[in-house]
Amino acid sequence: MEPTKRQRPAPRPRPRPAQLLRTAVIGGASLAMALSLTACGGGSSDAAGGGETDTIHVLVYGDATNKVEKQLVDTFNKTSKVKAVLDTIPGADYQTKLQTVISGKQAPDLFFNWGGGSIKPYVDAGLLMPLDDFIAKDPGLKSKFLPSVFNTAVVDGKPYGIPMRGTQPVLLFHNKKVLAEAGLTAPRTWDELLAAVKTLKAKNITPIALGGADKWPTQMWFQYLYDRVAGPELFQKAVNGDKDAWASPDSKKALGMIRELVDAGAFGTNYDSVKFTDGGSPALLATGKAAFELMGSWEYSTLQDAHPDFVKTDLGYGSFPTVTGGKGSPDNLAGNTNNFYSVLKKTRHPEAVAEFLKLMYSDDFVKGQLGIGNLPTTTNTPAFLAGSANPAYSTYQYDLVAKAPAFQLSWDQAYPPAAATTIYQAVQQFFNGQSDADAFIAAMQSLPAA
Repeated sequence: MEPTKRQRPAPRPRPRPAQLLRTAVIGGASLAMALSLTACGGGSSDAAGGGETDTIHVLVYGDATNKVEKQLVDTFNKTSKVKAVLDTIPGADYQTKLQTVISGKQAPDLFFNWGGGSIKPYVDAGLLMPLDDFIAKDPGLKSKFLPSVFNTAVVDGKPYGIPMRGTQPVLLFHNKKVLAEAGLTAPRTWDELLAAVKTLKAKNITPIALGGADKWPTQMWFQYLYDRVAGPELFQKAVNGDKDAWASPDSKKALGMIRELVDAGAFGTNYDSVKFTDGGSPALLATGKAAFELMGSWEYSTLQDAHPDFVKTDLGYGSFPTVTGGKGSPDNLAGNTNNFYSVLKKTRHPEAVAEFLKLMYSDDFVKGQLGIGNLPTTTNTPAFLAGSANPAYSTYQYDLVAKAPAFQLSWDQAYPPAAATTIYQAVQQFFNGQSDADAFIAAMQSLPAA
C-alpha cells in the first residue's frame, strides 16, 4: 500500500526504495541492542535526547531517495545556525529500529513514518509534538498539501506529521496487447472484470497476477472492495475500535465478492508461491502470462527497470472498478497516501525543526522528488509535472489524488505495526479458502483500535 511508486519492495537482488513500505511497516518487538545510525550529514548520532546542542537530527529510511533529502539538508544548512544531520536506517528494519531509539538518547528530532497507525503508539506514549503551533505560525505547513493526504497523519484530531516524499495510490495495471488479442478493454465495473476473467481463462491466460507470497498484495483487493461496497466510513469505524463494523452486511458482501472472484479462477492456482518482491508478479504481466495486476503506483518504475520495452508499448493503468449499488465513490483511492515527518516533543530546537519542515513544500523539494520518480502531494506540484520522470503518468496520478473524496490508508499501515501479522493471516486464509467469512471477521475483530 511514497510515498511514491518507488517505495515498495522491488525485485531482488537490487533493493529499491520501495522496500521501506511493506517490509518495514510490519515491525515487532524492539531490538535488544543499541543502534548505530548512519549519519549522512556528518556529526554524532546524539539527537533530541542529548549530545549536540547546535544540531537537529532527521531520521529517514535509507534508500536511493535519500539523494533529495541530502540536498534539502544542504540547502537548510546554508542559512541555519542550527545544522541538520541526516541519519538513515538502511534495510528492512526501519520500523523495528525506530522503536528501539525513539525514547532513548539516540532519538531523532524528527523522523520518517507512514502516518496513521504507524505513529499512533508514539502519540499515545506522549513522545510526539502536535504540530498545531507550527501550523498557526506557518499555515502553509497544512494548506500547501492535498487534504486527503495531510489528514492521514492527524491522530485524535491533532496533526502529527508533514508530508514528505510522494504519494502511492494503488492502480489496476493491465497488458494492452493481451486485452486487445482477447477482444477486451480495461474494465470499468466489477461485472466487466468478472466477464474479462471468464474470457481470459478460456484462452489459458491467468487473468490477474498476484504476489500472494508477499501477503500485502492480496490485502489490496480487500481494501478496495470494502471501500467500493461500504464507502470509507466502515473501515474507519473498524480502525476506531467498532468491532461490529467487520460483521456488518456490507463487510459480508465485500467478502462474498472476493470469494466469487477467487473461485472464478481470477488468480490462477499458484499465486501463493509468486512474489512481487522478487519481480515474479510484474513479470507475469509484462510477458503476457497475465492480463492485470493490482499494485501501487511504484509498479511503473518496477516494470520500467525490468521490462522497459513493455512499459513503452503495452502497459496500461486505471482506477479500481466501480461496484453497482456500492456506497463508495468511484473516485476513492486506497494505498499509501504519503510518507511524513513527525517531531519529537523533546527536541531542543523546535524553531529550527519548523523551518526545516517548510522545505517540504518548496519548489526545490517538488522538482527533486519528481526527478527521481516520486510524486509529491503539494499544491504547487502541477507546475512541475512536465519535468517528472514520466509526465503523463505523474499527471494522471496527481489528478486522481487531487479529486479523491477519500484516500484509504493500507490496512496494515492504518493499524499499529503489531497488527500486521493478524491482518495478513486473516486475508491469506480467507483468500485461499482455509477460513470462511466468520473466521475472517473474528480475526479482524481481535485487532486493537488504532
